[in-house]
Amino acid sequence: MNTESLRTNDSVDEILDRYSTMVYRLAFARTKNRFDADDILQEVFLRYIRSKPTCCDEEHCKAWLIRTTINCSKTLLNSAWFRKTTSLNDTLYFEMKEHSEVYYAVLALPVKYRTVIHLYYYEDYAVAEIAELLHSKLSTVKSQLHRARKMLRVKLKGEDIDV
Repeated sequence: MNTESLRTNDSVDEILDRYSTMVYRLAFARTKNRFDADDILQEVFLRYIRSKPTCCDEEHCKAWLIRTTINCSKTLLNSAWFRKTTSLNDTLYFEMKEHSEVYYAVLALPVKYRTVIHLYYYEDYAVAEIAELLHSKLSTVKSQLHRARKMLRVKLKGEDIDV
């Protein structure tokens, strides 16, 4: 699919319909707060509308949205406002199939581990693709995945779950 066909065939509404769940889930995995995830979702698609990125194909568009989601969530997590406020207990009222003990254990991980676990297991990215998306070394992503799996094993000890 060339750039022109992606541009003319896919309106912003179609891109939003196709990728909003992915962007929201990644934003939620990074922030652990549905309100912040909503804000990030909105900001990502506003940036998409403003910048009108030229995507070579569907994978490039998806990668652009993931990278922008990571950048927006990183900006929020590093902001002075976020560091100096305390979040309220957020109950998960939205419908996601990940309502399981494993998903909540993933949410308890530090953000860098949550991100690689989410991209690897929930978005089906290869380690090399994750390294490229995160602008990290391949060995760094492998180490983060290994450490995250180890932390999950400890949190889920006694469970017969392959992580």
